[in-house]
Amino acid sequence: MRVLLTVEMDTDKANAAIRDNKLGQVMESTLAALKPEAVYFGAHNGKRTGFFVFDLADLSDIPSIAEPFFQELGAGIDVIPVMDFTEVQKGLQKYAAG
Repeated sequence: MRVLLTVEMDTDKANAAIRDNKLGQVMESTLAALKPEAVYFGAHNGKRTGFFVFDLADLSDIPSIAEPFFQELGAGIDVIPVMDFTEVQKGLQKYAAG
């Protein structure tokens, strides 16, 4: 299932991770495990935020994905199922077929 993982980092913990050169390590190891199709970074709600689109193979993978962000960056996360336009069209066709 394709999901959008939003990682909103605690400012103090992210600042410390940057000073200690940990932020890059956390991101690199996470990206290697997720193999995302897209990754973006920006500010959301006034905090450093990462947006990751990837295939979540099993719901039981969520703790191993989330814990590094929780523990190292004090982050809040959201995991949202998402679709591309082709998938939306397919879903609407199913709906119309009733």
